[in-house]
Order: sequence, then structure tokens, then C-alpha cells
Amino acid sequence: MKTEAAILWGLNEPWSVEEIELDPPHYGEIRVRLGASGLCHSDDHCVKGDLIVGMPIIGGHEGAGIVEEVGPGVTRLKEGDHVVLAFIPACGYCRWCSSGHQNLCDLGALLMEGVPADGEFRAHARGQGLRTMSLLGTFSPYVVCHESSAIKIDDDLPLDIAALVGCGVTTGWGSAVNLAAVQPGETVVVAGAGGLGISAIQGAHVSGAGTIVAVDPVELKRESALQFGATHSVASMDEAMPLVSDLTRGVMADAAVFTGSLVAGEHVRQLLSLIRKGGRAVITSTANPNVQQVELSLVEFVFFQKHLMGNVFGGGNPFVEIPKLLNLYRQGVLKLDEMVTADYKLSEINQGYADLLDGKNLRGLIRF
Repeated sequence: MKTEAAILWGLNEPWSVEEIELDPPHYGEIRVRLGASGLCHSDDHCVKGDLIVGMPIIGGHEGAGIVEEVGPGVTRLKEGDHVVLAFIPACGYCRWCSSGHQNLCDLGALLMEGVPADGEFRAHARGQGLRTMSLLGTFSPYVVCHESSAIKIDDDLPLDIAALVGCGVTTGWGSAVNLAAVQPGETVVVAGAGGLGISAIQGAHVSGAGTIVAVDPVELKRESALQFGATHSVASMDEAMPLVSDLTRGVMADAAVFTGSLVAGEHVRQLLSLIRKGGRAVITSTANPNVQQVELSLVEFVFFQKHLMGNVFGGGNPFVEIPKLLNLYRQGVLKLDEMVTADYKLSEINQGYADLLDGKNLRGLIRF
């Protein structure tokens, strides 16, 4: 079938919205008509080269829609089902899935390649095969993907809002709830108050954190953080240090989460300096593969028994986390509508990313 998509043809080029040819689903695959796609910062990192992906590639990895066609061998889904597309597939049988770590599924190794395991492209333009971001490519109203990347949801949930839990919300929420394991009454620092950070703040708030300090240089994001559960906000890590020390009588935070768009070596030192003895630090960010060194006080790290963790999809199982978060949304516990600060047409995608980089959006949304 013919449709359109936003394609990245080369580094530092704008997204090109043009016609593509989309193949029917192969074995184990489905075709989904999307309601919306989130504008995640990770796709812009592909543009800048901070995330290394093959090109040309259809961007986008946050989406929700309705299954229109199922290929042979599909067992979990049928036409008409409403689904959220998770940027991490979960096969269910590799070592990681079998041991309860579905967010580390071996299929994830294919994500940056953007080509299915059989090596065949599903989308084509200008006589070339097109890769798809996270094996999805949600910057198109139609997606062909494997059923292991699709999670069935209730039909009454709004697809545009449901799209957000395919990546950013779940990753940010899980960084506080699953990985930092925030407990009632604790002090938490969240550095970076965009879509990921706001979700981490909500996770910490619902977990019962007594004090939540949001750190962001953008005034809009600092003000927004207070609406989503933060108790304090400051513009920099340097400002956070004396504030956290004062709030905790010198003990420092129980947990700190870095949710800035791109983590650098010095951020690790700053994050660890904000936590107490035995405290937990979680890095929820994109890292450039060329960065091979980090800064930290090794003596402090070792003898204060501090914990440092990475984060993929919030440390959770997409088939568990996505329905759970949407139930919390339905109950009014998790705020999702309020996170969407701007809507765009697919043709306006470059403006959407310009607004994101200018600090105007918590989350931009492409509605199809």
C-alpha cells in the first residue's frame, strides 16, 4: 500500500515527509493504523548522530493505533484490536525474557539496525529499502511491525494519549518506581524535567516521596514540574547541591535520576554527589557511543556504598507496565493529557522538533 512517512536520509538533515510503499505483514507481523505518534528526543539524537542508526530510516517509536491486518502466524492479536507499540519488543523466550527482564530482550539488538530479523525491508521510497526506528517507524500513519512489539489495550482509551506510554512515560516512570525504588517519605532529585523527567517525578510522587527536587534550566519545565508532583525546582545541579543538603540536614537525597536529553561524563559525578550513603542513582538518558569515560569520586562511590544504574524502558516488562500505567491514567493517578503541550501534523514534524529543542514542549504529539 502507499502511504507517507517522515524519513531521515542523512546526518543533520531535516525530516523529509514523502510517499512510501509499505509491504503487507510477514510471518508474525501486523499492520497498524496509528492514531498518533509522540515526538521523542531520541529521534533527534539520530539526526545529530548521538544515536547511531542506519539510514535512510523512518523515525518515530511512540505510537498507538488499531490493527488493520494480521500476517500468518500471529496468535495474540486480531484485526480491530487497539494496541500501543512498545519501542522494546519482548519475544518471551530469550534468556532475558525468561528471567523476567523483558526490557533487555535479545530482539532489542535489532532496534538500532532498524531491519527485521529476516533482513528484508518492509517500507520503500526512492527505489530504496527504508529502516524503521525501533523496528516501528511511527512517523507514518501506517506501521508494519512484529506482534511482539504490540500490546493490546482497552478500546475506550484515547489512542493519542496511549501513544505516550510506548516509550517516554514508561521509561521515566520506571526509573523512579522500578530502578530507584523510591519509598514513602524519601527525598528524590530528578535532573531534567522534559517528558522523561516529568514521568519520573510522577512516579516518585505516587511512590510517596516526601521531597522531590526538579532540576532544569528551562523555566517552563521547572514550573511544570511543580504541577506534576515536584516540591522544589532549581535551574542547575550546582543550585541543587546546597538545597538538597539543607532539606536533608546534610544527609543528601535517597535517590537521584538523570533524565536530561544527553548524558555526559560530568553528569555522573554530579548525580552521585547528590545522593546519600547507600543512595541510588539512575541514568535515564541517551549516551553518545563515543563517550568512554565518566567523572566520579571513586573513594566516595566505593566507601559510601553508592549505587549507579542504567535504564532501558524503566526496567519493566512492556506487557505489564503499559496496561498498568494506562489503568493509573484512567483512575486519574497518572497525568498524561497535561503532558501534551503541542499537536502537529506529520508535515510539521521539523517545527515540532524545533519547538522541542527550544524548550517549548514537554511532549509534542503528531496526530494522524
